[in-house]
Amino acid sequence: MAEKTDNKRKRCISLFVENEIGVLAYIAGLFSGKSYNLDSLTVGTTIDPTVSRMTISMTSDDQTFEQITKQLNRSVPVIKVVDFTDADIFMKELMYLKVTDCDDPEMKKIADIAQKFDATIIDCTSNNVLLECLQKEEKNDELLTLCKESFGKRVEIVRGGGVAIEALEVAKKRKN
Repeated sequence: MAEKTDNKRKRCISLFVENEIGVLAYIAGLFSGKSYNLDSLTVGTTIDPTVSRMTISMTSDDQTFEQITKQLNRSVPVIKVVDFTDADIFMKELMYLKVTDCDDPEMKKIADIAQKFDATIIDCTSNNVLLECLQKEEKNDELLTLCKESFGKRVEIVRGGGVAIEALEVAKKRKN
């Protein structure tokens, strides 16, 4: 997960927060107020209806990241902050990719691309295709790059941001 760019690294944190009106705006405000940029943010309820879980991806240096986590830990609606940056995790991102105005050879090419990237064709017409991709962010990036190169401005995307969970001991041992 920790991908270096200069002195900055790709980071992922999980927040357990009170499931109350305004908490999302409050957390987003903490980031924007300090001019911290988020790569993605997803939120969902947990098994406890009073608690929501946020998965936040960002790129930052160590000092900025330390400031972010300290500020989050001091925040009243934040129950727990989990740093996934260097942890063994499972993380996926949902992306929908639509390609329009395709001829027959392009439709075949899209089907081949979908198979190569384990994407699912969830809707299509005679000249339009809608793919659903549930992959790691990097693999979705590769798919998007290939489709932009192949189909140009006829590509439309919607990305949902990543969700992550820490691996169990069994999975950690398999990775070593």
